[in-house]
Amino acid sequence: MGETEKLTVGALVSALALVVPGFLLHQAPRFPGSLAGGLIGIAGAALLVLLLVYSLVKRIAWVKARVTRHAPLRAILSFHVYAGVFGALLGIIHSGHKFYSPLGIGLVAAMLIVVFSGFAGRYYLVQVGVDLREQQGMLAVLRTRYDMTARSLARAEPFDAEEMPIPGLLGGIAELEYGISARTVLKRSLSRWTVLHVAAALVMYPLLALHIWGDIYYGLRWLG
Repeated sequence: MGETEKLTVGALVSALALVVPGFLLHQAPRFPGSLAGGLIGIAGAALLVLLLVYSLVKRIAWVKARVTRHAPLRAILSFHVYAGVFGALLGIIHSGHKFYSPLGIGLVAAMLIVVFSGFAGRYYLVQVGVDLREQQGMLAVLRTRYDMTARSLARAEPFDAEEMPIPGLLGGIAELEYGISARTVLKRSLSRWTVLHVAAALVMYPLLALHIWGDIYYGLRWLG
């Protein structure tokens, strides 16, 4: 997971978050049934369906063995991330900010939960873990310096003037312990993202199928 990928996906997710409430400023009720709206919707739906590729490769051994000969799992995961964000963006554009039907609202809500929970798990949770390890390493260093300083004082030996005094060490240790505790709680909460991610996907795909069926059943207006 490179820094460029994190910045790119973060920017796309931010754009998605800004596009969603656009219905307050703009609505195009006829756009979803137009030729352009229909093509955008098909592209978005196709990308959302392709999200299943990563799940199949990851969970089915024989599929994983065959697919990973040609593409590493990390590359498939990156495609999974981009497909989810672009699929959601195209889905919102396709809607024309027409959020009237329960089916459409439910589909958009499930789609956004899938994207945002995936982003939290893929990037934010990983960053929290990195920060937590860094703080734990700093805490170990401060505790070692505290023990050395305390032993020097107990033996009435002079210690290096560059060493932090006891109050400063204790303050730094307390601050790091508080930060570690807070990040541990946050990491524990975010670790449940997989459950939310999968549950939202299980809701999204039936709603997506119903949405596609409804379009086919009632007819695409631009064909009429």
